Amino acid sequence: MDKLFFLLFVSFFSAQNYRFVYEYQMRPDVSKKDSLITDYMNLDSNGKQSFFYNPVKYERDSAYRADQNYGQLLTSKKYDRNLGYIVEKDYPKKTMNFYDKYKNVQLVVFDSEIPKWEIKKEFETINSLSCQKAIAYYKGRKWEAWFSKEYPISDGPYKFTGLPGLIVKMKDADGDHEFNLIQIKKIRDIFSLVPKSSKSVTSEEYKNYINSDSGNINDNIEAMNMNSKDGTMGVHLKDGYISTIDMNELKRAKNFDAALAKKLQRTNNPIEKNSQ
Repeated sequence: MDKLFFLLFVSFFSAQNYRFVYEYQMRPDVSKKDSLITDYMNLDSNGKQSFFYNPVKYERDSAYRADQNYGQLLTSKKYDRNLGYIVEKDYPKKTMNFYDKYKNVQLVVFDSEIPKWEIKKEFETINSLSCQKAIAYYKGRKWEAWFSKEYPISDGPYKFTGLPGLIVKMKDADGDHEFNLIQIKKIRDIFSLVPKSSKSVTSEEYKNYINSDSGNINDNIEAMNMNSKDGTMGVHLKDGYISTIDMNELKRAKNFDAALAKKLQRTNNPIEKNSQ
């Protein structure tokens, strides 16, 4: 069976690069059940490795590097601050590198923990694909996934892998994170903008960086730009994130700095529960 799957896998990807686009819904504030947001993530694969990333971030960053137009950067498409990471998977080695940025420092966390799936005898058609159900407890959450052998690639969104097919849909038991595959297309080249020089840290060290960042957001501000005409303020953080904030909301707050920090803080409801 494993040999057959490998042959199917090689045949499927022998001369093709694929992009799988996922709609990602997440609840960034665990205390607010109505804080659900929607963003979109790409999973690019060439059959040997894959990259999971937010396309808007890298399209915008590439454009800014080319023209250094700060004004255009402020008005460009936005992405959620929690989604600036990249997950790189190496299929033969069954390993992952997780890239993120803390202030001006590029970080990389090596991870080899693969979900231990329990495949169920439950089947469903999702987006015209024949899917089968699987569940796993992974990094503090219980996950329900639906995978399809019609695309014989053992991959999926974020760090999820290890099933005999592509993950088409998955969500956690708390309803805080959900991925839905919405598009599949062949591409010429897969994503290749992985940071060339990154500081290698452990999962615990990364957690400490992120928690520190969330508590001292003002120390992460690179630049601010006031627009009195429309009553907004553009904030550029050292990690590259850009946000346009309504000044009236900040003025109504009792503590301006605290209100600004809250607007820019990372999630308190991360996808890895045991990373808090």
